[in-house]
Amino acid sequence: MFEIPDDRKYLESHEWTTTEGDAVRIGISDFAQDELGDVVFVELPAEGDELAAGEEFGVVESIKAVSDLYAPISGTVTAVNEELFDAPELLNDDPYGDGWMLEVEPADESEFDDLLSPEEYREQTE
Repeated sequence: MFEIPDDRKYLESHEWTTTEGDAVRIGISDFAQDELGDVVFVELPAEGDELAAGEEFGVVESIKAVSDLYAPISGTVTAVNEELFDAPELLNDDPYGDGWMLEVEPADESEFDDLLSPEEYREQTE
């Protein structure tokens, strides 16, 4: 069974969001990091870049696969977890904590309604 925190919303493609003050933090789920295997490279947008919900925003490369990352919501990138560039294994070690990817200022908070609840995401991963 994979860890699926109840304080987040999820995309079917295994990205998660959680609110951190005014910003929304984005990462990949425990299920995603397990499917990928050992992560060796991460490509992320720069601070100030615009994201569009459902569109590609980066890449995760593991020893098994290269996987595109999709934005759960639209908005402006306000922070990038630069530790991932030197230590991409943080995605495997702590996908919901130190392995976060981006913080975004949301453009349209109603987009959260389109994301999966923890229960819906849990059903998808079983």
